Amino acid sequence: MSLYELVFICRQDISQQQVESLTVNLTTILAEQGGSVEKTEYWGLRSLAYRVRKNRKGHYSLLNITADHTAISEMERQMSLNDDILRFMTIRVEEHDAEPSAPLSSKNKDERKRRDYNDNEGSSSNASTNTSSN
Repeated sequence: MSLYELVFICRQDISQQQVESLTVNLTTILAEQGGSVEKTEYWGLRSLAYRVRKNRKGHYSLLNITADHTAISEMERQMSLNDDILRFMTIRVEEHDAEPSAPLSSKNKDERKRRDYNDNEGSSSNASTNTSSN
C-alpha cells in the first residue's frame, strides 16, 4: 500500500460539521476499498487566491491516507461528483509527518500571539490604574 496526502477545499457556505461529515464519507469510501486514514486536519475557512466557482473562501482539510491506487481513484471519482468540494489534490509521499502541518501550526502560533497580546494588554492596563491611584 502507498502513502498519500489529500488536501480538499469545500464551499464557503457549508458548515464545519458538513465538512467533517464529508471527511467521514471519504474515510468510509477508503475503508471499503481497503485503505485507511492515518490523520485528519481541518484548517478552517481560508481565503482563496482566486475565485473558484463563484467562491472567494473555502474550508480546507488534509487527510493522510494509506491505500492502493484503486481506492484513491474511486475516492477522487466520488469527490469530483460532489458539488460541495471545489478542488482537491492527492499527492503520493514517502512517509507521513507525525507533527501538525504548516498551516495548522501557523494558525496555532497566531492564536498564541493573540492570547499573549491580550494577556499583556490586560496586565499593563491594570498596572497603569494601580500607579494612578497612588
